[in-house]
Amino acid sequence: MHEAMRRVRDALAAQGSDAQIVELPEPAPTAAAAAAQVGCEVGAIANSLVFSVDGTPVLILTSGAHRVDTARVAALTGVGRRRIRRADPALVLEATGQVVGGVAPVGHPAPLRTLIDADLEGHQELWVGGGVPHAVFRTTFTELVKLTGGQVAEVAAPAAHVAGPEGG
Repeated sequence: MHEAMRRVRDALAAQGSDAQIVELPEPAPTAAAAAAQVGCEVGAIANSLVFSVDGTPVLILTSGAHRVDTARVAALTGVGRRRIRRADPALVLEATGQVVGGVAPVGHPAPLRTLIDADLEGHQELWVGGGVPHAVFRTTFTELVKLTGGQVAEVAAPAAHVAGPEGG
């Protein structure tokens, strides 16, 4: 088992979750690729995206059917929109111990401030990254909030001022 997957598994177990990491036949660096492999709608994939908010990494868990609205994130974090950008792969790896395309919501070297897309609550089950691009685990919205200690918020927008899944 890859080290990043082991850290995710251990973090899940430490919090009393019985979620099991599933290794996919192929990498799933996008929500569409993950949804196709696990057999769910793209909105039930919770993308784990890392943004740099005034130089500090923030994890944003958003539905695979959405894009992050940086104006909303700016309002939630109290910084100007120009001070929010998608994290580069080096910052993602440093902050999470995981690579872009496989970031899990848990198993990081240190806790990250986490914002959770309120629209994820509309799905009975969610699939999230398992620490590497070819691994995921199934969870629920309630468990995701518990596991991450995240703040549930409106972070998605269908139109302008958005940033996509390339950030983590």
